[in-house]
Amino acid sequence: MVNEQTHFEVPDSWGLAGKVAVVTGGGAAGDGIGNGRASAILLSRAGTRVVVVDRDVALAKRTVEMIEAGGGEALAFQADVTRASDCAAMVEAALDHFGHLDFLDNNVGIGSRGSVVDETEENWRRLMTVNVDSMFLAAKHAIPAMRRAGGGAIVNVSSISALRPRGLTAYSVSKGAVIALTRAMAVDHGPEGIRVNCVAPGPVYTPMVYQRGMSGASRDRRRKASALGIEGPGGTSGTPCGSSCRTSRATSPATRSWWTAARRCRRRNATPVAPEVSATPAGRASPRTSDVASPPAREDEAVKTP
Repeated sequence: MVNEQTHFEVPDSWGLAGKVAVVTGGGAAGDGIGNGRASAILLSRAGTRVVVVDRDVALAKRTVEMIEAGGGEALAFQADVTRASDCAAMVEAALDHFGHLDFLDNNVGIGSRGSVVDETEENWRRLMTVNVDSMFLAAKHAIPAMRRAGGGAIVNVSSISALRPRGLTAYSVSKGAVIALTRAMAVDHGPEGIRVNCVAPGPVYTPMVYQRGMSGASRDRRRKASALGIEGPGGTSGTPCGSSCRTSRATSPATRSWWTAARRCRRRNATPVAPEVSATPAGRASPRTSDVASPPAREDEAVKTP
């Protein structure tokens, strides 16, 4: 299946047609494209029906309009995913509207700057609540529904800052926790047919970034501070950003999880290797499908559990 507007091919072998996904943080300011909105659009193009979740339902509805304009099917749902009751309600909405749940894209997150000396206790706790607790709560309520469906896939969005800290200490810690959560969940739920993987995007110029009024000079400093001196574009409704291509690919049944590697190593009385870190250029719609690790080529990296 090829979308003529983007020339981005969604192979039928991905097995996403007829599935149902919940994408948290699926809205974005105006017609801008953030990671959540891009993931929702790409999943819909692959034939997945999507529940677009956002704290601001108007932003979720705009994403749904974009999906429907492309012939997809989606539902907008308002929720604060730091609340257990809201996470339970969004899963129930998926079941009520589409009958089952196969995928969860945990995309909600906020940023922060400074060292442990600079950071306030209040902001530290808020960061952990939004960036880590939200993923715990969303998964807690989605996994039972996936069990009933016979399996599923979860993708947690981390950040390159978890792997290469650069003065965003609290943020880096929260995103490192997301990677640890991903590995633990993969081990816990792999035997149930639920794959859990993680993507770690580098700097991407999304609405969440430019809505804060980032100056050209600040944007340039941010780009130069990255290991390769590049920045991924947030994209448009026609050209979603590359990290979201990885998110969509990671939901595919063809993608394995950390638990798969651990199980294989137990059979060989070996120790499972750390999850692979693979890469593609930020903003490019070309997810890597090989199971052979390669050196990172760009800062849009995926912690792919082989």
